[in-house]
Amino acid sequence: MKRSITIFLFSFGLTLCCFSQKTLLINGYLHVGNGKVMPTSEIGIIKGKIVSIKNAMTSTYDPSDWDTVINIEGQHVYPGFVAPNSTLGLTEIDAVRATRDFQDVGEFNPHVRTQIAFNVESNVIETVLANGVLFSQASPRGGAISGTSSVMFLAGWNWEDATVLKDDGIHVNWPSATSGGGWWAEPAPKSINKDYANQKASIEDFFKIALAYSDRKNEVFDQRLEAMRLCFKGNKRVFFHADEMQQLLDVIDFCEKFNVKFPVIVGGHDAYLLGARLKDARIPVMLGRVHQLPELEDEPVDLPYKLPFLLHQQGILFCLQNQGDMEAMNARNLPFQAGTAMAYGLKEEEAVRSISLSTCEILGIDDQYGSIEVGKSATLFVSQGNALDMRTNNVTLIMRDGVLVPLVNFQEDLYLKYKKKYEKN
Repeated sequence: MKRSITIFLFSFGLTLCCFSQKTLLINGYLHVGNGKVMPTSEIGIIKGKIVSIKNAMTSTYDPSDWDTVINIEGQHVYPGFVAPNSTLGLTEIDAVRATRDFQDVGEFNPHVRTQIAFNVESNVIETVLANGVLFSQASPRGGAISGTSSVMFLAGWNWEDATVLKDDGIHVNWPSATSGGGWWAEPAPKSINKDYANQKASIEDFFKIALAYSDRKNEVFDQRLEAMRLCFKGNKRVFFHADEMQQLLDVIDFCEKFNVKFPVIVGGHDAYLLGARLKDARIPVMLGRVHQLPELEDEPVDLPYKLPFLLHQQGILFCLQNQGDMEAMNARNLPFQAGTAMAYGLKEEEAVRSISLSTCEILGIDDQYGSIEVGKSATLFVSQGNALDMRTNNVTLIMRDGVLVPLVNFQEDLYLKYKKKYEKN
């Protein structure tokens, strides 16, 4: 028996356990994710897919055609934001070694897979979901080749259910061309890394062996080299973690030498100085944390804030990521990093794209995710206000493949508990 319901969403969210085959979201301000907007939208969802997007001001609907109708008037609709290159789900308390599962022993570990280590029961995850970050690229750390990452949804029964794209790419930590240096409280000069050539050569030697292995038909099975095969013969990404100009130049030459099909720069602090080279090489960039200090003393103090705009000006495909101290818990601030980039040059929808569709394009999942378009998965969220502003980001609804995800956040529960207690006094 069909039912027609109009649901008004309030500030503390909504939890629905039922699954509606046909759902209609009406009157929301739609941020498509590809740069377009629709101030008053009507989004039709059937069996987890978006089947129609119309202007609610110029179209009508028959409530009997839909199992559930949700009125989100005055609220904003966004595609699920993506946190790439993150240890979210791989660590719970950074200070407790037993809860850290993102680094293995050894230097060359392309066969180590984060997918099976992902913890969907993490308490940190629910605090990140609460700000509209629905995906994470669970990424390894350490060594010359850290391992293989996977793209995960931040809600699921187990790691299999949460998997969006398994084994999407390997992570190469390119050696630094400099050594030394201090930190902001104790700055110190840097010097040339005298062992840089040898460190670079060791990575090249491993890739030579892996390339030769991938060309053979009847080889003896090698687990490490097998993990590299699709980097040469398929669409498996190679994520090069590099920031300095010398590193970036060498990575570009390296990709040409080994014919790496899908290279990605992770970090890319100096990428704005090599725009033409990167654009010609078609290498996208996962920019480092926007909320950070400059790398060098003579750099403008606001350079990290402006880097997204500088890359956008040069036509380089980029997205934002959050690698750094306490990165798992700080993944919740990803929308606000995009908001800072917006304050320093990006237009609002360009900023939204930098944490949604652009990220999905770089990861290779843009055929289903990253934007709210007909034919794609209905994976989205609704916020009472602008999701890029910490003052107005207030998520009231989350959908994964058309299914409503419970809005459970233990931090908010504690806040409400003690707010109620002390309001009585």
